[in-house]
Amino acid sequence: MRLSSLLDYRQYRSLNGESALNNTDKAVGTAKAVCIYRFSGNIESITDGHTLWVRGDDLTLPISLEKTKCYLLPKHEEGEPDAPSQIKWNRVSTLSEGIKVFVGGEVCMQKKRLSFCSTKENPLTVIFYSCPDSRLTEDIIRAARTKGEYWNSFTPISIVTGALSLFFIAATYLDRPAFHLAVICSLVAVFIPVYPVLPPGFLITFIYQRIAGNARKMRINCDLAYFNLLPGAPENTAKRYAIRAYSLEALAWVLMLLGICINIVFIFMILFLFNVVSF
Repeated sequence: MRLSSLLDYRQYRSLNGESALNNTDKAVGTAKAVCIYRFSGNIESITDGHTLWVRGDDLTLPISLEKTKCYLLPKHEEGEPDAPSQIKWNRVSTLSEGIKVFVGGEVCMQKKRLSFCSTKENPLTVIFYSCPDSRLTEDIIRAARTKGEYWNSFTPISIVTGALSLFFIAATYLDRPAFHLAVICSLVAVFIPVYPVLPPGFLITFIYQRIAGNARKMRINCDLAYFNLLPGAPENTAKRYAIRAYSLEALAWVLMLLGICINIVFIFMILFLFNVVSF
């Protein structure tokens, strides 16, 4: 979303006057977009179950949160902030009093008053935060680059689907001696998701995590340089950080695969020693 200048009291009065003269359909309750602005302030109250009132330095504005995606920027003291968490608009009332709000989007005429409202073409951007205003942009950029976590929301589904498929293959060929090795390979593959944390491959996984963390920092610096948030940074800084990030990410994934392969080889060596498999 492309945002214009910060909405203040003077601009609000100007828009309100233009709306009163030009918006002939406001009396029937329809919403007509005026323009796109950004605004920040503290939570004052919530009315009608979905209208959030935000108090700025010299202005208090309503925000229609119905069917709007809202995000909470976690508070952090040191290090990199965690990824923003999405909260439902009807749970905003549970937030602590005094927390700050950033909103960007269309300013519309609703119920004879100017209000931020979400439309299909320009959905509202609503972020709740507690950091200083001067650090908001930087913290959002840092938080947006999530950590390369091995476990995420898709991991359980992937593990269950893969494990059931491999167990089905093993069960299908279990009574066929000619496919003994295929059955063993299927059973070994079932436990691939846990191999990165098992010895001896876990040592390489530790290195992978360090390198992946450095790659994430390079990505963050690339984003900050792109938005000119790195004071004194020379030209092409963003490009250099991007190249370093790509290189570190490629190396990290190679190490991850190497750690898995080492553990697979280690398991087959144990099976070979106990005459479970033969080559």
